[in-house]
Amino acid sequence: MAMAHEFDYARPQSLTEVLELLAAHGDKARILAGGTDLIVNIKESLMAPTILIDIKDIAELREIRIEADQISIGANVSFAQIMESPAIKEHFPMLWDAAATVASSGIRNRATLAGNICTAVPSLDSAPPLLCHEAVVHCAGVQGSRTIPIAEWFLAPRKTALKPDELLTRITIPLPERDSTGIYLKLGRYNGEDLAQAGWGIWISKQQQYRIAHCALAAVPARALKIEALLNGKALSDDLIEAALTLVESEIRPITDIRSSREYRFHVSKVMLKRGLKAAQDRLQGKSIDPKTLLGGFA
Repeated sequence: MAMAHEFDYARPQSLTEVLELLAAHGDKARILAGGTDLIVNIKESLMAPTILIDIKDIAELREIRIEADQISIGANVSFAQIMESPAIKEHFPMLWDAAATVASSGIRNRATLAGNICTAVPSLDSAPPLLCHEAVVHCAGVQGSRTIPIAEWFLAPRKTALKPDELLTRITIPLPERDSTGIYLKLGRYNGEDLAQAGWGIWISKQQQYRIAHCALAAVPARALKIEALLNGKALSDDLIEAALTLVESEIRPITDIRSSREYRFHVSKVMLKRGLKAAQDRLQGKSIDPKTLLGGFA
């Protein structure tokens, strides 16, 4: 399919140059990193930018690095790089789980974590891990830099807190407690490349603290704060998990669409939360858990 619109193309060699281009073109510019969503949107006439700003040559945006008490993931870091990072697999297994569910291996080699959250689609797999780990988004413009907590990033479907003249430069995530772990469960219509019908991220610590987030179950990904409040400070038991399940319908606002009905999403979310809590507890106890095996009978 040929491109339906003409546009200019720039491949700046410095962050300063990128920001100057954004300031000059504003909301008519689009950033090209992985391009897996952007190019499709242009082909389908969902976007008509006047210029594409290719940031792949900006070295500082390609780094994953540990900085004291946090990890920094640059805007050009792909999901494949996330899966190849020993630091992420060790400290953020939930994010590693989510990266492994994104599309196909070919897409993961190009698609970036930063681009994923910039799309702000309700089903984006990276959102629950970032929400559970209380990530911070770093943005820059010619007027200066600012940080945005991930909980304040998603404003509406396909709408974020990023301004037209800003670039998302990196995402930082605090290093979690050593005695903690997490897991991400994704349900699709089939095994293979598909968007989530439902996604749940669960973080648990030996201090009996919990963070839980979901995607594809409301207008924007979000934390399940009522469930967290019920669980915090308590040891997991069958009775406690059943109590948590009674709160699911007050935490999510699913819709019926091409991938699933509203009623099915309510039902399967309870199954996913129950299995996810038990699997997270097993991981905390040192057991090897493959999230892909947890949803047999549903996928």
